[in-house]
Amino acid sequence: MTPRLAFYWILPSLTLCLSAYGENLIETATGKDINQTEILKEHALTIGGWMSMGGAYYKDNPTNHINSSTTFNDRSSELQLNQLNFFLQKSVDLESHTWNVGGRMDVMFGTDSRFIQAIGLDDKLISEQHLRFYDLAIPQAYLEIFAPIGNGVTAKIGHFYTIIGHEVVTAPNNFFYSHSYAMQYAEPFTHTGVLLSYALNDDFTLNAGSVTGWNNFDQNPSTMNFLGGLSWTNDEATSAASWSVISGDMDDVSSKNRTVSSLVVSHSFTDKLQYVFQHDFGYQQQATAALKDAYWYGINQNLFYDFTDSLSAGLRGEWFRDSNGTLLNIGSAGNYYALTAGVNWKPQGWLTFRPEVRYDWAGSKALTFNNRTQNQQLEVAMDMVIQF
Repeated sequence: MTPRLAFYWILPSLTLCLSAYGENLIETATGKDINQTEILKEHALTIGGWMSMGGAYYKDNPTNHINSSTTFNDRSSELQLNQLNFFLQKSVDLESHTWNVGGRMDVMFGTDSRFIQAIGLDDKLISEQHLRFYDLAIPQAYLEIFAPIGNGVTAKIGHFYTIIGHEVVTAPNNFFYSHSYAMQYAEPFTHTGVLLSYALNDDFTLNAGSVTGWNNFDQNPSTMNFLGGLSWTNDEATSAASWSVISGDMDDVSSKNRTVSSLVVSHSFTDKLQYVFQHDFGYQQQATAALKDAYWYGINQNLFYDFTDSLSAGLRGEWFRDSNGTLLNIGSAGNYYALTAGVNWKPQGWLTFRPEVRYDWAGSKALTFNNRTQNQQLEVAMDMVIQF
């Protein structure tokens, strides 16, 4: 079944389910929670997943349906099955005073999967030759070990999502359908290695570990990067801040360092109004064609307002500076701006609609959009996220 046909098949089914209630689609449809079955409860396992499907229309509507600067929801006037994700998880008991083991594995199919490929793993799973823009990825496959040392140490060992930045790959955990420039171009998606987490006290948590760089499973295995950071949450859980960094050589042959740090600060002004600020700074040695060092940095600002438990509005403004033209418009340095306004409507806890309007423009009239023929663009997009 093609994604377009699947969309029209799913809509009537959703209409029938909206009058029922459940934590996820399967529970709503069957009245049973699969995670309460005896075998899963006995082993403290959780299974689940989600599907994200949507589309975008760009004002200039390129004839090849490719939007030059956008990744993830990058197809104009074409329905996309962005993510069909399944996971199996066993959480560690952080309150335990004994050693215990958990872990998680995710498998993702869809058009988003091609952007998060880990070298040596995902790029060997299937061929895109007959699937157009669809691919398969295993973005997470890790063990988690809790050690009752001090306040408790948690070790994540294997393949896992990054801690850099505010936005994430997983659709249910983002407010907007589209992503910021920083997340798309200037941050890693996954890592392979070890990451330790230790709660210094009730407010501060320290992370530190060693990974094989960016989006890399087994290439250049001897090139290990430092990944870590510090996070803080106040006692009332109304304010939070985190600083994370990844730094290290890019390959085994040369000593070309790449370092990215990200600061995220959030504050809830009221029970309904929240603000999130992010600043990224990146540096890479000998990244240009002339072997000069490259820099990139930017600021994202988000404002969210909850009208009700099922209806929220969001506004995101961003500025991103590609100082040496190594990320977006290769060979051409530039400033990139975007303003996105969107709504999240949750008629059920397992179903979210995310319509948005986004306006992008490039400084100095750089031709970046619509097959590099325009310096600005207008996008109208929406997806739905179904959790099961």
